[in-house]
Amino acid sequence: MCPPPKASPSLTPDELSQLANEIKQWGQTLGFQQLGITDTDLSQAEQQLHDWLEAGYQGEMEWMGRHGNKRSRPAELHEGTIRIISARMDYRPEETIAPETLLQHPEQAIVSRYALGRDYHKLMRQRLQRLASKISEAIGPFGYRVFVDSAPVLEKPIAEKAGLGWIGKHTNLLNREAGSWFFLGEIYVDLPLPVDKVTENHCGTCQSCIDVCPTQAIIAPYVLDARRCISYLTIELNGPIPEELRPMIGNRIYGCDDCQLFCPWNRFAKDTQEADFQPRHGLDSATLIELFLWDEKTFLVKMEGSAIRRIGHEKWLRNIAVALGNGPPSESVLKELKKRLSHSSPLVREHVQWAIHQLTH
Repeated sequence: MCPPPKASPSLTPDELSQLANEIKQWGQTLGFQQLGITDTDLSQAEQQLHDWLEAGYQGEMEWMGRHGNKRSRPAELHEGTIRIISARMDYRPEETIAPETLLQHPEQAIVSRYALGRDYHKLMRQRLQRLASKISEAIGPFGYRVFVDSAPVLEKPIAEKAGLGWIGKHTNLLNREAGSWFFLGEIYVDLPLPVDKVTENHCGTCQSCIDVCPTQAIIAPYVLDARRCISYLTIELNGPIPEELRPMIGNRIYGCDDCQLFCPWNRFAKDTQEADFQPRHGLDSATLIELFLWDEKTFLVKMEGSAIRRIGHEKWLRNIAVALGNGPPSESVLKELKKRLSHSSPLVREHVQWAIHQLTH
C-alpha cells in the first residue's frame, strides 16, 4: 500500500493509453493471465448487495455489511481512487485424481481446488505490489492501494466491469477462454486510465450450476443463499452444520466446486503455472480417515501457509466427521469416530455422534 502523494503525474490521453497497455503487458510478465481497467461506478452492484443482505443470505458473514457503502464506493475505501486495475491468475492445479472421480468414492476427501496449495493472498499481493512499483518507476509517484480479498471490495463486479469476464448464474466470474478457475486482485489508483469494455454474458439458457448444486444453494439464477452453500457450511459457519444439510455435503470437507466442475465454460480452463498452487500434503488424494487422524499439532504444521488453517482443527474435525457419516460403514471408521467421542469440543462430539448414528442405523 502506498499513501496518496500530494499530486499525481499529469499525463496526456495518449500517454495514459500507452500506460494502460504497458500495465497489461507488465502484469502478464508477472504471472497474471489477464488485466483490465474500470471506473468506480458500482451502483448496480451496490443495490444487488443491499438486496442480498436484506434477504439474510449472508448468514453469519456479518462482515459483508459491516463497512457501509465502502465495499461498493471505492473512493470511500481509498480516497482519490478513480480507476481500478483488476487482475486474474489461474489456480487450477494438475490433478492426481479428477474431482469428478472423487465424488464417486465416498471414502476419499474432497478439498476445494483453490485450497489444495498455498494460500494465494500473499503471492498475488506481492505481484500486484510489484506491478504498482513498476508503474511508479515509469511515471513517478501516484496514489494507489493493493487488495487481494483483504478489505471490503466487490472484486467480481469490478472484474466484470473491467472486461475480465461475466458473473455467471452461480455468482462466480466466468471467462470464455479460461472458465472460472482463477483468483482476482485489484489495484485502486488515482490515474484517469482508459477503461476496458464490459464482457457480454454468455450463460444463455444453461443452468448446469443450478441443477448440480448438492444443497440447491443457487436459489435463482445469479442468487446464492450462502446459508445453504457447502463452502459456507464448511468454512464460514462456526457452529453446528444444520442436520438436514449434512447428508448433502457428501465427502466435501472444505469448500465445494460442483457449480464450477460441471460448468461447460470450464472446458476451456487451463492449469496453473504457479508452483505454490500445486497440491500439498496429498490433499488431492487423501482419504477421510487419514485426515481425521491428524491431531491439532499435525493439522497446524501441515496447514501452515494454507487457507485451510484459518478454520482451525475443531471445524476440520467437524467437517470430516460429517463426511465420514455420509460414507460407507466400516469397523475402522467407527473405531476412530468413537475415539473422538471424548473430544474436548462439544461441536466435534456432536458431529461425531451424528456420524456414528448414520453409520449404525
